[in-house]
Amino acid sequence: MSRVLVVEDDPGIARAVRMNLAARQYDVDVAPDGATALELAATHKPDLVILDLGLPDMDGAEVIHRLREWSPVPVLVLSARDSQPDKVEALDAGADDYLTKPFGMGELLARVRAALRRAQPADDEPVITTEAFTLDLSAKRVTRDGTSVRLTPTEWHLLEVLAKSPGKLVDRQHLLTEVWGPSYAGQTNYLRVYIAQLRRKLEPDPSHPRHLLTEAGMGYRFET
Repeated sequence: MSRVLVVEDDPGIARAVRMNLAARQYDVDVAPDGATALELAATHKPDLVILDLGLPDMDGAEVIHRLREWSPVPVLVLSARDSQPDKVEALDAGADDYLTKPFGMGELLARVRAALRRAQPADDEPVITTEAFTLDLSAKRVTRDGTSVRLTPTEWHLLEVLAKSPGKLVDRQHLLTEVWGPSYAGQTNYLRVYIAQLRRKLEPDPSHPRHLLTEAGMGYRFET
């Protein structure tokens, strides 16, 4: 049974989300503010966090930053903020998905299921070694020169999707749908930003990448 932490200061929304999750056999904790959320995350170790950004004591992005200092738990943002800068800020902070209010409960539950599926480790996943870094898909870890490389959950998921199809072109729409969800299928700027971030962290010469390659107008390719 998966445990979900709902961080929401609107009692009506918090109650509706909690009741729908509990009806589907999830264990649910509810926090009305960021400080309580961080305390519950540390003590109850949730499998997923559903997070509002407009909290009374701190911004939701700050909650994500603090979580990412010690926890890889998937974070699904549920917010009335619908501007692209707000979405980019939350995803850059380490959120895994973003759903705007008002929302359909069916879509929220589907995204919860998808986030929990992605977070499940697979014991038989390979270790991929390149000239520059080593990628352990089971442990969800990247090392470079023997040192762990810190990736955000979004960076990791993007790298994972590419690495599971080595040498093959992965088109932009597939990457966007897999990493961010169907509603982001046209947001190709997300890919440019995150591929650039991965290159800075992993490529010896980010301006001349050898492992994370762009196929102009089509997509990206991972080469070992």
